[in-house]
Amino acid sequence: MHSTNTDNPIDFPPYYAMFTDAGNAMIHGIVEGAREKNLTWPEVYAILHSLSQVNGFTEATDTAVRECVYSALGFETPFYI
Repeated sequence: MHSTNTDNPIDFPPYYAMFTDAGNAMIHGIVEGAREKNLTWPEVYAILHSLSQVNGFTEATDTAVRECVYSALGFETPFYI
């Protein structure tokens, strides 16, 4: 899956199955923001969907990326919405 150890520069940005470090960093920002705001999985998915419309981040709704984000946020609600 991915690492969330931001204390180790080798592990940063954490891996969320995006194609680039910039993509992984963007997703990490979404994960951190979702934690801070206590977002639900449908709310996070909507953000991922919006990001996937931006050139260079189209894989944001790929299953692998969604699985990493879902796992990182510890959701237990249904994955497929």
